[in-house]
Amino acid sequence: MAGGVSRPLFFGRFFMEGYEEFKKQILLLTNIDLSLYKEKQMRRRIDSLVVKHRLDNYPAFVKLLREDKAAFEEFINFLTINVSEFYRNPDQWKLLDEEYFPYLIGKFGKNLKVWSAACSTGDEPYSLVMALSKHVPLSNIRIIASDIDKQVLAQAKAGLYSEKSIKSVPDEFKKKYFKQIGSSYQISDEIKNRVDFREGNLLRDEYPSGCDMIVCRNVVIYFTDEAKLEIYKKFNRSLKSGGLLFIGSTEQIMEYKDLGYKRRSSFFYEKV
Repeated sequence: MAGGVSRPLFFGRFFMEGYEEFKKQILLLTNIDLSLYKEKQMRRRIDSLVVKHRLDNYPAFVKLLREDKAAFEEFINFLTINVSEFYRNPDQWKLLDEEYFPYLIGKFGKNLKVWSAACSTGDEPYSLVMALSKHVPLSNIRIIASDIDKQVLAQAKAGLYSEKSIKSVPDEFKKKYFKQIGSSYQISDEIKNRVDFREGNLLRDEYPSGCDMIVCRNVVIYFTDEAKLEIYKKFNRSLKSGGLLFIGSTEQIMEYKDLGYKRRSSFFYEKV
């Protein structure tokens, strides 16, 4: 800089400095370690939120989060990526229906233990219940669904969705399990009662054990490479031998053999 004077960068009115200390404060406040997320992407999201609150620095934002519950919940919701819909990428769900559910039922029986990790607003675990109901009675189905975000878990439990969210749901299930309320659609209690929603942080909390299948789609891409590897290792430990990991269309596991998986198809990996 001219004259050797260092000046802070600006984002709108916001000073772009002190991010390392901010990460430490957020870890203490929320138990979310921002160092495990891709910094450029995450920092851009956080900075835009700080500017929205018309604050000039990170310490002022941390103070707001400590004192304002609504701002705190907004921050958690803003950090998490909640792009979700029923039967997202229908071709993959067709493969699950025709090949992998029959495989899992043949290997582990009708009472499968399935975990929907980072389940967002519930579209995915509810889709799993409906898809699995073609193969076993609803009474046999129990899906564990976890997410870090309390707000989206509340939305998931409410089970109210837009027409766009349910566009890929098979017609037979739309008619059977959804009731139109105004311009929205309420999923039936028959489906809701088969899902156990719980709060969980993939980067910190203990994982369920003895899973026959884990579904975690289009989430891990937001983490650093080191965090991804650790998550895939922990998924592997959570699966039974022969169990399946179902990942998203934006993801791939390059080191899957080293991590203890066999690739069954583009987005399905078997624990070996």
